[in-house]
Amino acid sequence: MAEPLLALKNVRAGYGDAVVLDDISFEIAQNGSLALLGRNGVGKSTLLLTIMGFTRVGRGTIEWQGKDITALAPHLRARSGIGWVAQEREIFANLSVEENLTVAARPGRWDLAAIFGLFPRIAERRHNKGNQLSGGEQQMLAIARALMTNPALLLLDEPLEGLAPIIVEELSAAIARMMKEQGTALILVEQHAEIALSLTEHAVVFERGAIVHRAQSRDLLADAATLDRFIGLRVAEGTP
Repeated sequence: MAEPLLALKNVRAGYGDAVVLDDISFEIAQNGSLALLGRNGVGKSTLLLTIMGFTRVGRGTIEWQGKDITALAPHLRARSGIGWVAQEREIFANLSVEENLTVAARPGRWDLAAIFGLFPRIAERRHNKGNQLSGGEQQMLAIARALMTNPALLLLDEPLEGLAPIIVEELSAAIARMMKEQGTALILVEQHAEIALSLTEHAVVFERGAIVHRAQSRDLLADAATLDRFIGLRVAEGTP
């Protein structure tokens, strides 16, 4: 069996003495994809922060490409190939789109041409400053900037929150292309459960900092009763 790209084993983590996550175990394969689902405040964003090294791990291990990175500094995790897009986006408001993209770029398959092919909307605004973009365009730029570091794994924290339906559609299509055409692995935290499940292969559901359900994404997408029980969000009728 191939070695997983990322593996969490019995991880307990939180902030200071406060435990937010307990006994978290899962793996993601090379080029794999995972949806993290659950109600607000159950620990999904904290899990992404834990993978990036911003919380205190009290027990368990985090392994990246077979190596224990539990104590590795966040910037070294990023350098090793883990990309992260926070909810706050954190783009550089006074830099142009192109400058935002190139400021932290590293060599690889994701260069300006590939990024502008994936996000034509920001290609048209390549000379605009970050604060001249709409919210949806800023989200595209935040994802594009993370891709310019050429990560093997991209962590996305609620990338579709508060966006207009047409932007949600464009961004979802871009994420699907990113994985299919370039093989970028993905961990996706998203309140739009049906979209998250349509984009990923596997899913886990969180409650109170613990994983309470695991499934193939397509199976969970078809299981409206389970989604409603754990998440409180019914999948819209007609969702493929």
